[in-house]
Amino acid sequence: MKSLYIMGTPASGKTALALGLAQKLQKEGYRVSYFKPIGSPSRRADGVDDDAVLMKEVLQMDLPLEVITPRLIGPSYLLGDGCREAREKIREAYARVSAGADVVLIGGAAYPYAYAACGLDDITLARELGSPALLVVNVESDTGFDRTLFFNRAMVAEGVKLLGNVFNNIPRPLLAKTEGIYRPILEEKGYRVLGIIPRRPEIASPTVEEFYEVLGGEVLAGAQNMGRLVEDVMVGAMTAESALNYFRRSADKAVILGGDRADVALAALETSTSVLILTGGLYPDVRVLARAQEKGVPVILVHYDTYTTIEKISHLTRRLKPGDTTGIKVALENVEKFCQWQEIIAALA
Repeated sequence: MKSLYIMGTPASGKTALALGLAQKLQKEGYRVSYFKPIGSPSRRADGVDDDAVLMKEVLQMDLPLEVITPRLIGPSYLLGDGCREAREKIREAYARVSAGADVVLIGGAAYPYAYAACGLDDITLARELGSPALLVVNVESDTGFDRTLFFNRAMVAEGVKLLGNVFNNIPRPLLAKTEGIYRPILEEKGYRVLGIIPRRPEIASPTVEEFYEVLGGEVLAGAQNMGRLVEDVMVGAMTAESALNYFRRSADKAVILGGDRADVALAALETSTSVLILTGGLYPDVRVLARAQEKGVPVILVHYDTYTTIEKISHLTRRLKPGDTTGIKVALENVEKFCQWQEIIAALA
C-alpha cells in the first residue's frame, strides 16, 4: 500500500486536487482510499467534515465518516489526554482506511500547522506515516510565493519526501507570472512543479447558498437561484451617482450594502449581480425586492454590520459536494490536462 499526503493552505484547492487524483488513479486501475486525519466541522447540523462526505461517496468507501476523519479541529484541545487520544484514534483509523487499498490519499488539515502542539500537524504526520507529500498552493502575491518556499524548506528539513508543488486556482492574469517567474525560482532551488491549474469558476467560485450557510439571516427574494456562482465581492459604499459605473466592473458578484441604500441596490441589480447581501438588519425598499424577484437575484438580509459580514466571508471557498457532477468532472479534467499525473503515479508505484 502506498500513500500520498496532499497538503496546503486554506483555499488552495487541496480537496479538488485529491478528488481529481483519486478519479485518475481509479481509471488507471488502482484501488483508492481517502483519509483526513484532522478535519473541519461543517456548517451543517451534523458537524461532519465535508471532504470526508464527498470522498466517501465518490470512492464508494464502506467506512464510517468518523474513521475517514477521526479528529475534528476544535478551539481547545490541549486538555487532559487530548493529544494522546487523538494520536491513537488517528493510528487506528489509518490502519482501517488503508486495509485493502493500493493507494491512500491523505488530505491535509485546513491549516497545515493544526495540532502542532500534539505533533499531529501535516508535516509531522506525513513523516510518521512515511507518506510522500504534494503541496497545493494558491499564490496571489509575491509574499504568498514566499510562504510556498517556506513550506517546501520546512518539509525537506523535517525529512518528508516532497514530490513537488501544484499551483492551483491561479487567476488568468497571474498564469504567465506563475509559469515565468515562480516556477523557475522553485526549480532553481531544487523543488519540482507538477502542475499549474488555472482558476475555473465552476469549481472555485462559491455559490450563493454557501454565502447563506456562513452568514445565516433571511432570504427575502430569489430563493430559487441560491445555486448561482459568486466570482467577486463588492461593497456598495459609494454614492448613487457613481454606483452603476462601479458595479459594471465586475460580473457574477455579491454586493454587500446597508438595507437602507435602495438607490445603490437598484443600481447593482441593473448589472451582473449574483446576490445582494443587506446588512444591519434593515429591510429594503419594496422596489428593491420587486426588482430582485423580477431578475431572479437572491437577496439575503443579515443583522451583522458590513465590516463583520466581510470578515465572515473572507475565507469562504467552494465546497464540492457529492451531487456536484460538474465540479467532480472538472476536478478530473484539471488533473489530466494541467498536472503531470504520470509522474505522480510513477512515484507511488
